[in-house]
Amino acid sequence: MNSEVLIIGGGVIGLSIARDLQKKGAGRITIVDRGPIGAEASWAAAGMLAPNIETDTSEDFHRFGIESLELYPDFSAALLDETGIDIELDRSGTLCLAFDEPEAAELRSVHERQRLRNVRVEHLSGADVRDLEPLVSPMISEALFYPNDWQVENRKLFAALRKFAETNGIEIIENAEVSELLTYGGRIVGAKSSIGDLRAKVIVIATGAWTSLIKIGGLALPFIVRPIRGQMISLKTNSRQIRRVIYSPRGYVVPRADGRVLVGATVEDVGFENVTTPEGIKSLMDAGAEIIPRLKGLAVAERWAGLRPFAADGLPLIGDLPGHENVFVATAHYRNGILLAPKTAQVISDRIVDGVSSRLLELYGCGRFSSAAGVR
Repeated sequence: MNSEVLIIGGGVIGLSIARDLQKKGAGRITIVDRGPIGAEASWAAAGMLAPNIETDTSEDFHRFGIESLELYPDFSAALLDETGIDIELDRSGTLCLAFDEPEAAELRSVHERQRLRNVRVEHLSGADVRDLEPLVSPMISEALFYPNDWQVENRKLFAALRKFAETNGIEIIENAEVSELLTYGGRIVGAKSSIGDLRAKVIVIATGAWTSLIKIGGLALPFIVRPIRGQMISLKTNSRQIRRVIYSPRGYVVPRADGRVLVGATVEDVGFENVTTPEGIKSLMDAGAEIIPRLKGLAVAERWAGLRPFAADGLPLIGDLPGHENVFVATAHYRNGILLAPKTAQVISDRIVDGVSSRLLELYGCGRFSSAAGVR
């Protein structure tokens, strides 16, 4: 089975890259996944597009997030036109709450730091927050409001990307685990999978938390990506009573258009144990009720876990695989895979089709790790 491009990994990152490559005329594209596509971190995510909250510690990473966020309005509109699926881009903004003086002091510090970097952020009193969201806890003392931190319905995003692939001749192979990249004459020529060899001129590794299980000639890749579990729950209400995504130091709530309220998320280094636990679910229920007291006592409609891909420095791995000119990597997006998908797809497809480099490929390339890279 031969392709121009073989994308290993069928999550939102891999599907977004496939879409961009197809639109650039890259030729025959195949996506292969170890299970059903989109069934891992992409399905388990909350769909938050939060570059200002999630990427505050690094100015370069913050810029990456903003550049990808700015693609979302056109990305959303294009997917609706291409597939008829509305990914529910919601630009209502995001609140970040403080419940006591130490938390409030931290928010004020963040506000000052971000204000100096021209981040769009507003400092609010507790009364201001309750004017915006009447159901929030009366214990809130202060908050930050980010008008440019948004959300999408990530499962509809996946559905739209899958439909694009299926209607535009992109081959999808599910339940076929890739264990090794095949070499011939010093060049990568394809991948060894559980259903046989898959040949391609170009390989993209977009395998998320499972990236480090892939070998080349029996050797490990020159970096480590490990899984970090995140548990989440969904509570069902009769109608949408919360307008915005709301963070606290102990969790967050994400309101959906259909009345569901997502509550997340744990951060657990437990290997590939992709299951929920009673302790994890209780912590989420407590976090949700702390933010919105009315959520206390609601039945859990759904519970799930996902494995986020985490590199040693917490930053993505995007670009050429050192020593292999026809192999590219797009993984380790950790908590920001949905946010960074459009920009990642753009820079990877530009690199493959047009040979165009990018500062993002320099900042987040695999070369920053040696073959002995480990987890710090």
